[in-house]
Amino acid sequence: MSGAKALDAVRAARSPFVLLLAAALFINYVDRGVLPAAAPLMQGDLHLTEIQLGTLLSAFFWIYAFVQVPIGLVAERYGAGRVLGAGLVLWATATILLGVTSVYPLLIALRMLLGLGESTGFPCVSKLLATAVPVESLGLANGIISFAYLFGPAVGTFLGGMLMAHFGWRSAFLVFGALSLLWLYPWSRVKVPTRTVGQNAFQPSLRRILAEPSLWGTSLGLFSSNYTFYFMLSWLPYYLVKARGYSTVEMAQLAGSAYLLTAVTALITGWAIDRYIRRGGSTNFAYKSTMAVAHAGAVLCMLGMAFGPKPLAITSIFLYQTLLGISSPGTYAIPQILGGAAATGRWVGIQNSIGNFAGIIAPWLTGVMIEATGLFTSAFVAAAAVSLLGLIGWLWMLPKLAPLDWKRERRAGAL
Repeated sequence: MSGAKALDAVRAARSPFVLLLAAALFINYVDRGVLPAAAPLMQGDLHLTEIQLGTLLSAFFWIYAFVQVPIGLVAERYGAGRVLGAGLVLWATATILLGVTSVYPLLIALRMLLGLGESTGFPCVSKLLATAVPVESLGLANGIISFAYLFGPAVGTFLGGMLMAHFGWRSAFLVFGALSLLWLYPWSRVKVPTRTVGQNAFQPSLRRILAEPSLWGTSLGLFSSNYTFYFMLSWLPYYLVKARGYSTVEMAQLAGSAYLLTAVTALITGWAIDRYIRRGGSTNFAYKSTMAVAHAGAVLCMLGMAFGPKPLAITSIFLYQTLLGISSPGTYAIPQILGGAAATGRWVGIQNSIGNFAGIIAPWLTGVMIEATGLFTSAFVAAAAVSLLGLIGWLWMLPKLAPLDWKRERRAGAL
């Protein structure tokens, strides 16, 4: 790649437009992460069982997982920018209302409303990235996006924990929900950039996208990644307080630091992948190798947290969060490369729908296992087993990574 072209690619990845998309997903994860941080205090205040707490944590995904496909369709039809803005208004409102109610069924309903609003995040952002950023810059762009949404839990857990320790658990919902709405002003003034998408300008049908085997590979890979991710995001604060004996402040500092490490690792990995590819490296090797290392390593980390003494368990937490950061840029760069601007919104909608069923299962199943055994051991072993599925999805089920020629596939089908 020429120096001028490489510079343009880097500028596209670091543009204010990409940074605003990153900010939206940062807010997305701050708001969804308030409840896990508040879980130990809410349980005592509202007298919730572990199963009730697990159900409340998973309720977010009851809506979030099922509406991903229609959200992808709506984003491509009516404009991903508009849909993303409307979604933020909805999830910020739900966050604020979660801070003013104590009725358990209403808490469930508001978590579902939060899931509906936040479901706009990844289909819309992926569609906009595929439209505005060239393939050779998707690693850095997704690294920035990954840094943002992985930094969200760090801020939500740390600052939320500090707010809760001084002002009660409701304060974090009210403060973070209100601040979220500030994003709408700069977003209302931004212009969505576009680039020439060549052969991928043809819009494949939803049936054609569903017939693509690699879609199911990325979906299985995301399900596997999300199971361990949502298990940790939902239950790590509770695990540190209840199973390892940390205070609320110590939990906030420890979990916040681990989440921050994930975000920094994701940013560095995205930059390194782009640099490697621009110097002639294989896109296929760059993305698939990071996914393989992350999933194999996550198995060992889950087992270390399940069976290790406190020092090994804490080390495993930080190592897992590092591996999560390594895999994060590829999670959405891979479908953006394969689907292109013509199909990414629907592709990611389908992928996210399947992948986020893990968010329904992991928090609830963990609560059931903890209440049945009084321990986290079986929950960590289950997460380790699911992580192995990612090796099948990201490696065995995917072709060599390159933009799919939807026009060629259409002609072949006609013949």
